[in-house]
Amino acid sequence: MLKKIFYSALGVGLLAIIVLGVLLAWPMYTLDPDQTIELMTIEGPAEARAHTGYKSRDDRLLPLRLYPAENSDIALILLHGVSGHGDYLHDLALNLSNRSAAVVFVPDLRGHGDSPERRGDIDYVEQLEDDLADLVAHVRKQMPQARIIVGGHSGGGGLAIRYAGGEQAEDVEGYMLLAPFLGVNAPTVKEDFGGWVHVHAPRLIALNLMNTVGIRFLDSLHVMHFNLPEKYRTDRSTTSYSWRMAQGYFPLYPEDLAAIDMPLLVVVGKNDDIFIADEYAPVVAEHASQGEVVIVPGNHFDLLLSDSPALETYVSWLNGF
Repeated sequence: MLKKIFYSALGVGLLAIIVLGVLLAWPMYTLDPDQTIELMTIEGPAEARAHTGYKSRDDRLLPLRLYPAENSDIALILLHGVSGHGDYLHDLALNLSNRSAAVVFVPDLRGHGDSPERRGDIDYVEQLEDDLADLVAHVRKQMPQARIIVGGHSGGGGLAIRYAGGEQAEDVEGYMLLAPFLGVNAPTVKEDFGGWVHVHAPRLIALNLMNTVGIRFLDSLHVMHFNLPEKYRTDRSTTSYSWRMAQGYFPLYPEDLAAIDMPLLVVVGKNDDIFIADEYAPVVAEHASQGEVVIVPGNHFDLLLSDSPALETYVSWLNGF
C-alpha cells in the first residue's frame, strides 16, 4: 500500500515537473513591427542624462537627475514608465523647475537606463520600493523642510501607488500621477494595454505556481515584453521584464490606491493609447477620496510636452499644495 502511494506521488510529481517545464519553455513573443501606439523618443539631449546619484541600502549608486527651483519648498520625485528611463521626463521636469513649481528629482529605476547591473531585472520583488524609500530619504537630507510629493508617468505612476500601499511611505505628503497604471484588474486598462505589452502567460503561470511553494530560483526569467518599434530602440532600451521586476513594479488594485489618504492629482489624456481616460474619475472617487482627476486633450505621451495644457494643471496643483 505504501509503495503504491509512493509511486503515485512520484508520478504526480514528475507530471508537475513536466508541465512546469513546458510552460517555462513556451516560445517567446516576437515583437510586432506594425504596432501603432503613438510613442515618443525617450532619448533626450545630453543634459537629460542622469548627472548625479543617490545611495541605496545595498550600497549601489543609483542614477538621478536634479532640477533645482528657486523659492520652492516642494520636492517632486518623478518616476519614468516601463521600458524607459528618466530622459523622456527631462522637458517636463525642466519646465516645472523653471516655473518654481517644485524641485524635481528624476531617477533611472534599477534595471533601466545607461548600464544597469541586469537590464529588466531586480534582486527581489520589493527592491524598487526600497530604492524609492532610499531616494525619499536622500531628498529629505537635501531638503529637510520640504514637502515631498511622489509622481510618475504610466508604470511610474503605478510604482508610486504601490509605494503608497507599502510600509515606507510615511514621509510622503502627496502624489501626482500622469496616466498611471492602477493595476492589472483596474477598469482603466485597455485590452492588451493597447498592444503595447505582451505577457508571457505560460511562463508567468509556472513561476507564480513555483513561488506559492517558495521556489524562487527562476524568478529572473523574463515574462513581460514591450512592443517597442525598431525606430525607438537603442542600447538603453529595456524591452522585457523578469518575473520579479514585473511583480515589484506594479500596484495591487484596488488596495494600494485605497491607501492614498492624502492629496492626489491624476491627469490623463482624453485619447490615451493604453488606458481608458473616462474610467479614472469613478475609480479614484471610489478608492481615493482626496483624489482629483483631470482629463486633458492628447494621448499617453502628450502629457509630458511643453505645449500641453496638462502643464498648467501640474503647476497650479503644485503651487496650491
